[in-house]
Amino acid sequence: MEKHKIEDESQDNQVVVEIRRVTKVTKGGKNLNFRALVVVGDRSGKAGFATGKAAEVPEAIRKAIEKARKNMIHIPVKETTIPFDVSAKFGASQVILKPASKGHGMVAGKTMRAFLEVAGISDITSKCLGSTNPLNVISATVKALSKLSVPREGDLNEVT
Repeated sequence: MEKHKIEDESQDNQVVVEIRRVTKVTKGGKNLNFRALVVVGDRSGKAGFATGKAAEVPEAIRKAIEKARKNMIHIPVKETTIPFDVSAKFGASQVILKPASKGHGMVAGKTMRAFLEVAGISDITSKCLGSTNPLNVISATVKALSKLSVPREGDLNEVT
């Protein structure tokens, strides 16, 4: 489970989080495929993730990158961190994300770190509770980050 950086001619940064061998058992035997988990982002608040399956690794990565570009979400970034604490649960994984001061750095596991890096968040503290399955951890991270919102000027009701 190594992290590979792939640079493309486009603006997006892509990181392969996991490549796993999967098999489908049929009457005729076992069919071997590869599943790639990839995160894609522009380092300025947009990021997405996806999986791709194929008989060969490069094809699985290509499929995952294509899907991830379509599934990108916007993350409100306040300087180099997130605006407030947030947590979410997906499957058996639970993640807690807390903002950190500028220069603090990123305290996160390898799966969360990959997603947060491509999203452009560099100062954050996070904790993963429960299962550390990469697919569930990234899904919980995306769920938590999609809860974030920054109030706009018109959204605040002034109480006098």
